[in-house]
Amino acid sequence: MTTVAQPAAKKKVNYRSRGKLIIHIVLIIGSFVMIFPFVWMILTSFKSNGESLLIPPTFLPNVWLVENYTEVTRTLPFGSLYLNTLLLIFFRIICALVFSSMAGFAFAKLRFPLKKFFFFLVLTQMMLPNQIFIIPQYQMLASMGQLNTIFALVFPGLVSAFGTFFLRQFYLSLPNVLSEAAVLDGCNTFQIFFRIMLPLTKTAMMALAVFTAIFAYGDMMWPLIVNSNINMMTLSAGISSMQGQFTTKYPILMAGSTLAMIPMLVLYLIFQRQFIEGIALTGTKG
Repeated sequence: MTTVAQPAAKKKVNYRSRGKLIIHIVLIIGSFVMIFPFVWMILTSFKSNGESLLIPPTFLPNVWLVENYTEVTRTLPFGSLYLNTLLLIFFRIICALVFSSMAGFAFAKLRFPLKKFFFFLVLTQMMLPNQIFIIPQYQMLASMGQLNTIFALVFPGLVSAFGTFFLRQFYLSLPNVLSEAAVLDGCNTFQIFFRIMLPLTKTAMMALAVFTAIFAYGDMMWPLIVNSNINMMTLSAGISSMQGQFTTKYPILMAGSTLAMIPMLVLYLIFQRQFIEGIALTGTKG
């Protein structure tokens, strides 16, 4: 019996090792596919304009030109672009966490008139494309005289339908026994929310903060519409203004894109653990 069992065990080990090898090969190929565009962008930022248009293309530049970075910093006010982008991310995260947490708690744990109707409106806003709301939101800001301001950048993110739905699902997973016990101890609704429910949603709120930061950082259309002044634009909007209608200097554009990548890269290095926990949470049942 032992002689028969040993070859079978060896075969299982071989199958497992082969499976792991295949998985690692697929992951390595996937990592290369994801990283290659960033490597190409950085290398192109050091090429000349003629070299960037060669066919077939060259991988490494013949002469490493640092002048592209000097030119892009002279063309665009990167100090203002960095500041506007960081303020946009900060205020949108704060608004999403504050209002979405309260709305999500209300929809999950409270009873009030027209609750299902209001939640249906939240779901409707999630299903409709964001482009539908651009004209009404622009008219509202124009009537308030808030164009070319930081408030104009933050305005669409004051209330997050996605954040409300996401945190509602997480609050629904919390047992009602907690709130019932708090009521017996004499807590009111605000005390139940701030002292009991809210501390239990730290991981979910971190996940919402991660997605809000990513969405805000990549938002390009709205900053271009509400802020025509280059000093009030964000990084994505400012970089897009460098693309010409007929000709584009790709090395300078790639140099600007490389500089624009720095804030999110720094934020990721600082909050790496929170980023991973937040993204991992979205793969679990809330």
